[in-house]
Amino acid sequence: MALTSEVGELSDIFQWLSEEESKIENIDQKNLDKAKEEIADVFLYVLRIADKLNINLEKEAVEKIRVNAEKYPIKLSKGNSVKYNRRNE
Repeated sequence: MALTSEVGELSDIFQWLSEEESKIENIDQKNLDKAKEEIADVFLYVLRIADKLNINLEKEAVEKIRVNAEKYPIKLSKGNSVKYNRRNE
């Protein structure tokens, strides 16, 4: 539950910014500092959950990247927000 709260606090930082304001090169220092703090909170909660569940987070992250590379090949996915296997629906 705490993780959900922290993710909400992170999204709050960007929720009311315009698209232009939310671009990385345009984020002001105040929002950047808040984002750093909330990202650290999210990271710590995820790390703690992984530890409690005896999950090797680094290993699982590498595996997830491998699975995603198969599931969403760059040549079919890059620059398209529609999942490649749903484009003709």
